[in-house]
Amino acid sequence: MGNADLTEQEYLASYNVHAFDVPLTSVDLVIFTVREQALHVLLVRRGAHPAKGQWALPGGFIDIRNDPDLDGTALRKLREKTGVTAPYLEQLQGFGSSTRDPRGWSATFAYFALIGSSHIALQHGAGADAASWHPVGAAGVDLDLAFDHGVILATAVQRLRNKVEYTSLPAHLLAPEFTLSDLQRVYEIVLGRPIDKSAFRKRVKEGDFLEEITGKQRHGSNRPAQLYRIRSGQPTVFFSRTMGA
Repeated sequence: MGNADLTEQEYLASYNVHAFDVPLTSVDLVIFTVREQALHVLLVRRGAHPAKGQWALPGGFIDIRNDPDLDGTALRKLREKTGVTAPYLEQLQGFGSSTRDPRGWSATFAYFALIGSSHIALQHGAGADAASWHPVGAAGVDLDLAFDHGVILATAVQRLRNKVEYTSLPAHLLAPEFTLSDLQRVYEIVLGRPIDKSAFRKRVKEGDFLEEITGKQRHGSNRPAQLYRIRSGQPTVFFSRTMGA
């Protein structure tokens, strides 16, 4: 009986996914945070072949029995590495070729995440023997990353810097409670340039994505600074123009 004579149910019951070559398929994560007044990315040192001993982006193969979709894989890997769910997670793009992995033709779906890292205990998980934050410069990190992870990281950094120009994304790089000066400094760190204070605060006020935390201020050498948080359920705000200097 040919395929044309089968019902859809019969065809699917007899279909063998291994009848065709299947590429290695994974998800890789570019997890950004701000630490020590600089943008950082989470890297793991591979503890097994291939690329044993090299630093790489965290990630892993899709679990076809338990991951409902690509976002599910990304969220699972994020929880495994950081123990938290990032306040912001976005699919970056797909990368695939016959040469990116010495084990064979492979494709990966890259995501980038933004988190505040002050209270996170890193976990390196299976297949790695260390995990740590690394500063990100104009050209990425000062390391030769495994596979094509240097290209993935550079793509993610460019996407982040482009989006910071016209969105509220940097707020997700902060602790849950922060001052307006904290937020401005994070914008400046990611963009790599100073921002006019009055113009910035006007932009934040127009965006209306923050709320004051009643009765909470940070006390320092100057007058107390009001603490803020992102409004509950607030989606990313897109400004009408890019962030002016």
